[in-house]
Amino acid sequence: MNVGEQLKTARRVISRLLRQRRNRLLMDKRMAEVDLTLPNDVEVAVYFADGVVNLYQVRQWFAPLAELAKTRRVAIITRSPGATLALLDESPVPVAYCRTVLDLEQFVAQNPTRIVMYVNQNAKNFQMFRYGRMWHVFINHGESDKMYMTTNQYKAYDYAFIAGQAAHDRLSKVLWGYGLETRALRIGRPQADHFAGELPYTPDDRTVVLYAPTWEGDRPAASYGSIASHGEAIVSALLATGRHRVIYRPHPRSGVLDRDYGQAHRRIVQAIEQANASDPAAQHIFDDGPSLGWQLAAADVAICDISAMIYDRLATGKPLLVTRPLSADALVDTGGYLSACEWLTADAASEVVPALDRVLTDADAHAALQHWASHYFGDTTPGAATARFHAAIDQLIDEWHAAEREHRRDPVVLGTEHDADDPLDDEALSDRAVV
Repeated sequence: MNVGEQLKTARRVISRLLRQRRNRLLMDKRMAEVDLTLPNDVEVAVYFADGVVNLYQVRQWFAPLAELAKTRRVAIITRSPGATLALLDESPVPVAYCRTVLDLEQFVAQNPTRIVMYVNQNAKNFQMFRYGRMWHVFINHGESDKMYMTTNQYKAYDYAFIAGQAAHDRLSKVLWGYGLETRALRIGRPQADHFAGELPYTPDDRTVVLYAPTWEGDRPAASYGSIASHGEAIVSALLATGRHRVIYRPHPRSGVLDRDYGQAHRRIVQAIEQANASDPAAQHIFDDGPSLGWQLAAADVAICDISAMIYDRLATGKPLLVTRPLSADALVDTGGYLSACEWLTADAASEVVPALDRVLTDADAHAALQHWASHYFGDTTPGAATARFHAAIDQLIDEWHAAEREHRRDPVVLGTEHDADDPLDDEALSDRAVV
């Protein structure tokens, strides 16, 4: 590592420490103003140990959790002050702030928690895994054919909630000795039952195009992002037609590792601003808001990178194009939807308009979308996925009671002492998750 890289690393570390200190001070102030006593009646919890940058992973579960909270006592367990501050303002269910392991132990001791769900693979998940007599369930933060979807880390959980047949097939090919038939419960995509929201534009006769690229990735095999390779050409072509409205929704981590990628993103945002200034009626949208759903439902056609956005869009049954990664190192699953999707290569990005016109009018392409939607999500009738999600929760609650009755005759005293190897305040250890 040269001197320049060392300085960059030092600046990042210092910036992170200052941000953590600021968030802790803000959190202390918030706790002095508001009663944040830990709840004592939580049956089902979502454990979220990440910071602000990965809040999108838990936000997408807000609507399903709010619906579940109508019949179950639900909360989100947080560890990061920054994420907690945001969730206290946004979450539709109570937030239990457990910054230290002792806080976590207090939560476990005073709550009848039967199920703890996890939206990512943060290393701090293992601090929650230590507690028995509750089911630990991986629910993920999206459905896709990315390499992340078949990680051996699934085995760390008692159960996983998966979307459908495609996820089942994907896991069966990779995981050895997993017990897939009993440990993976299919629930579809309950978020799709809540794809609605107020539109930030006035609908007219323009064709609405959602361009939703992912970030640049943290390794060559996951370099799926298209902002630098396709994005500027795509947006430039659409802004020039006068008959399209662009909704540009990039991944919130876009540009965090690659400077050129971040600069391409900023140029796209500037181009949208300039287009709106020239023609206010165009109402192009740069969307970096917390809510996801209305974009997928409102767009006439979508352009997505290899990411969970493809599959959320697929659940709507509406047309889409998929950007072909420019990097030859990017791993592309050729056994699922990506084997039959409509690809958009980097060298064809400037010709995106005719490609969109084609997928909008192709009856065969529409029929194929319906087939793949069923393959990935099962029954996509409104409300069906929510019913399966609730049924899976009910099943595990019933299994918890059965296990509790079985072990009642041989009680085990559970200690609450923290292990010497567990730091009491470990915020600085790792806020990173596989995304």
